[in-house]
Amino acid sequence: MPYALYCDDAKISKAYPTEASVWKHAQESGLVVDVDTGDDSPRPRRILDNGYQIRACSAEPGENPEHNEAEAHAERDYQLSRNAA
Repeated sequence: MPYALYCDDAKISKAYPTEASVWKHAQESGLVVDVDTGDDSPRPRRILDNGYQIRACSAEPGENPEHNEAEAHAERDYQLSRNAA
């Protein structure tokens, strides 16, 4: 089942094949924040910024979640190569 990023009940991302793919997309978009857990954990807990959620969804007609993930990966690689130059 595909997953997408939502804000206030509105789907704001393409559908991706896994929840982990959406987390990565959200992190790259600056929508993931670190919060102190208040316990003895050595690292903060990562959560989505206020109002954002990752939910299971249906792909739009003609949409391919695997293609969306590959496209996002290619775009990240392109941005990284531009920044390295």
